Parts: sequence; C-alpha cells; structure tokens
Amino acid sequence: MTTVTLSPRALMSLLANGAKAMDVLTTALDLGLLDTLESGPARLGDLAGRFGLQPVRLYKFLDCLESLGCVVRDEPDDDIEQATYAAVPGLRAAVVAVVGPDAIERDRDRYPWRQLHGRLAESLRGEIAIPDDDFGWPPKTHEQTAAFEQSMSAGLGPAIETFHRHAYRLWPGRRRFLDVGGGDGTLAAQVLGDAPDLLVDVFNLPEVAPLVDRTRDRCVDPQRLGFVGGDFFAEPLPSGYDALAFVRVLHDWPNDVSRRLVESAYQALSPGGLLLICEEFRTPDRLAMQFFWSYFLIGVDSSFSRLRDAEFYTGLLQEVGFEKVEVLPGTWELVIAVKPEEPFAE
Repeated sequence: MTTVTLSPRALMSLLANGAKAMDVLTTALDLGLLDTLESGPARLGDLAGRFGLQPVRLYKFLDCLESLGCVVRDEPDDDIEQATYAAVPGLRAAVVAVVGPDAIERDRDRYPWRQLHGRLAESLRGEIAIPDDDFGWPPKTHEQTAAFEQSMSAGLGPAIETFHRHAYRLWPGRRRFLDVGGGDGTLAAQVLGDAPDLLVDVFNLPEVAPLVDRTRDRCVDPQRLGFVGGDFFAEPLPSGYDALAFVRVLHDWPNDVSRRLVESAYQALSPGGLLLICEEFRTPDRLAMQFFWSYFLIGVDSSFSRLRDAEFYTGLLQEVGFEKVEVLPGTWELVIAVKPEEPFAE
C-alpha cells in the first residue's frame, strides 16, 4: 500500500474541517462500516445494499474517509458501484480510541482548555494561565488528584500491552515490584495477572490510596497489590524492591529532575534489580497524539511535559550506572536496565 503525505495546504483543509471529520468517523463506526472495511476490500454496491445506503451518497462519504487517509480505493471504471474500498490496518481500533464511548479524547475534553482558546498569544506572553483552582500541577486537591489519575488510567492501554507482551522476560525470578507514580494501580493490577509470584506496590501521594483501594477490590489477587504513600520529591524511593517502574512519569519533569528520579531508583533497587521506563517516546505519531496536552499545558508553567527520544533515557541509565540497557518493542517501547550486582564506580 502506498503511503501518501499530504501537502501543508491539504492538511490545513482537513484541520479546518475537523468537526466534520469527527462526524464522518463517528458515523462510519456507528453504522458498522469500519468492521466490514477492515475484513477486506468491499464493493461500494455491496456496502450500499448491506447497510441500506444510497450509492452516490456513500461514494461521497467514502471520499471523506479516503481524504483522511482511512481507506484505500480501487475504482476500475465509471461504475461507482464497482469501486472497492479497504480500511488501512488498525483503523477501527484507532477510531474507537478517539470517538468511541470510552475514548481518551472525551476524557481530555473535560479539562478547561477553553480558557486558552482564542487567547494563545496572551498565554504565550505570560499574560494569562490556567488557574490552580481549575488545574493544579501537581494536583492540589483530592478532586484534582482523582480526575488526573482517571485520565492517566484511561491512557494506559499502550503501556499495559507492552508490559503484557514482554512479561515472559520481565518477571521470572522477580519478587517485589514498585510502580512509582502508579496512579490508581491499573497497571499494577494488570501485571499481577502476568506474574503469579510477584508482590506489587504502588508508590504515590497518600491521597491516592483510596483510588488504589478501589482497584484492589476488583483485581485478580487483592492480597498481592499494596500501596506505599509518599512524595518522591520529599524523600528517597522505598527500598527492598527487585523491580521498579516509571510509567508516564519522567516526561512531566525537566531533565535534571528526571535524572534525580533515576538516581533515586538506582539507590532504591536491590543489586540485580530491574528498572523499567515506559511512556510516549518522541515520534511524529506520539507528538500528534499528545497534541491536547501540548496545547493545554501551554497555560500550566508548573508542568514541563516534554516528550523525549528513547535514546535520552538509554543514555541517562548508562550514565547513572545501570547495565544491560535495552529498548523493547511495543505500542509504546519499554526501556529496561539492570542495577549491577557490584556498585558502579564513577
């Protein structure tokens, strides 16, 4: 299949009609067209008959999908009903993630981004910002904490997939795992299902404990999911763990803070312990999917929010003293490294 790169002018047209594009995608999902198109090439005439649609109108509708890069068309002659269409790989899952009932974009839309809309120049000059009462970073109230952790859990799917994919090499021989800044325990609960001998603790601010309690109540083995309250800026990370993870944590902080957290992890881990880093490492796709936060956080100076290349972390881990540094593939890549059995000598 040929990949087509849109010109800047064509891209601007799509952006200007974004609400209409979302309407097209929602309709294609609700009608069931995406399921049919993902199963293989389908004739327009067959699609019209199956779904009770008018062929000429459907042709225009499919032009909309094609303009968005969602379908590939083969039109052999002037008879539009003989034209065939196929979805690009992964289309339905992508549409569900964006416009489905539990879409992450729906969650993001509840944030007060409209306070910046039309006033970006003022915000860039430092004249306006998002008030702490509307969005504090770090969260300032129990309500803000609960709302933020809900958003983080909604976006954990790619990390969960990657952890599950590599469970066979991550957890054998490991006994205690600490998920630093692990939200409401969603990822930790998933890890329990892949590692029956593992004890997992979530390290987070004390006010997050009730959220982890709720996750524990519905996880596969509640006795193995614990919570450790604390603030990684105010105290060292708890020790005694042979695996420790930062998932969607380090990109929120400047380079020097990220380094301090990695150094704290090095000190906390037992010799031979495993460190895992998983987040949206910087690629064109991830930067696009991060657009909401890049936009919204223009008005929140306390949040750094910097997508970095995976190489930033591999280099940092080696500098701090970790060995066997590796990047594992996945929906989001997973950077892993091991603390040496012998102390690192600078």
